[in-house]
Amino acid sequence: VVSVEGPVNYGDWMALARLPGYDHLRYPPFTPQVRPQWSAGLNVFDLIAAGDLLVHHPYESFASVAEFIESAATDPQVLAIKMTLYRTSPESPIMRSLVKAANNGKQVVALVELKARFDEANNIQWARLLEREGVHVVYGIVGLKTHCKASLVVRREGKQLRRYCHLGTGNYNPTTASIYTDLGLFTADPSLCEDVANLFNMLTGFANPAEWKRIVPAPKAMHARLLRLIRNEIQHARAGQKARIICKMNSLVEPAIIAALYEASRAGVSVDLIVRGICCLRPGVPGVSENIRVISIVGRFLEHSRIFYFSQGGDPLIYLSSADWMQRNFFSRVEVMFPVDDPDLRKRITDEILAASLNDNVNAWELRPDGTWKRRTPPSPGQAYDSHQRLIALEEKYAAQPAVIKGMKT
Repeated sequence: VVSVEGPVNYGDWMALARLPGYDHLRYPPFTPQVRPQWSAGLNVFDLIAAGDLLVHHPYESFASVAEFIESAATDPQVLAIKMTLYRTSPESPIMRSLVKAANNGKQVVALVELKARFDEANNIQWARLLEREGVHVVYGIVGLKTHCKASLVVRREGKQLRRYCHLGTGNYNPTTASIYTDLGLFTADPSLCEDVANLFNMLTGFANPAEWKRIVPAPKAMHARLLRLIRNEIQHARAGQKARIICKMNSLVEPAIIAALYEASRAGVSVDLIVRGICCLRPGVPGVSENIRVISIVGRFLEHSRIFYFSQGGDPLIYLSSADWMQRNFFSRVEVMFPVDDPDLRKRITDEILAASLNDNVNAWELRPDGTWKRRTPPSPGQAYDSHQRLIALEEKYAAQPAVIKGMKT
């Protein structure tokens, strides 16, 4: 028996938020937008083949991801679909599409993680249903939790086979996709898709790739690669070049990474960290971390995307990932870090998504050297900058514009 002063479970209070008659206390209604290219009536595979696509949930609708899997399930040219499933909704359109694909005679592989906290029962039920419907269900590598978010479609096009993939920072869950901020990349890039195919071969026990061309997986390579990227910025700073790191994640805990960031700060690297939850690094400590700033965005949506930006002396490199910077992600989970190559998509990530977070003075809290947090306040009401509202407005503007698709007439 544990004696507690005050409420025992704040989660029980969530029911109060759904009571009718308190609309003035709620955020104004918001509908995730559909960008024109997704509503232009084009074949989804032609759309992805024309160039990489980035989707930003919940500002953009999760329907694009559902459409990708549904199209694969019904397209007669698609031979195989492979997906990782970490958290799913009880009425998942993704699951229904996988069942449909299996019934249509396609090879369907679903890697279901049974140890997804709070979703164990849900995942077990889906795994049983998928198996009954002819889906090849696997449960990953013994001793490692499969946390990466990846899907692969193999399609016959003429006399060739072509791969298409989606890689994301968040789950294949339309419910959480309406309140969690996450990024997803659709691509037909041969090297990237080959890596994703090898990832599934590894997870299903068929092969262990000797090397990776584009993706950086955990537990084998991600930690070392990030340390190398941080040290590259240190070398640029010591050579008198511009050196900048901007990273967004849920948690920052891993000691070696924190030590490398302290070293980067002492070398003169400008470091901005957007850490929604746990942060064991202390910014602004004299002689240790004067060049590091840490903020946490807590507002309408739950910040869940992981973005890693390294300036590389003027040739920026951007990775997206399913992994936070924690020991469990680096050493006890199967995770994926993947590059964003398209210049327009990189510009969107830096100039819109990261810039919005860094400029927020409504939802942002600054971590101080003593470990306490101080909420940012706008200089005046007219200078308030709410990153969530800013990105909502941007997405509504883009949704109203005509479709522009690289290499295609619309």
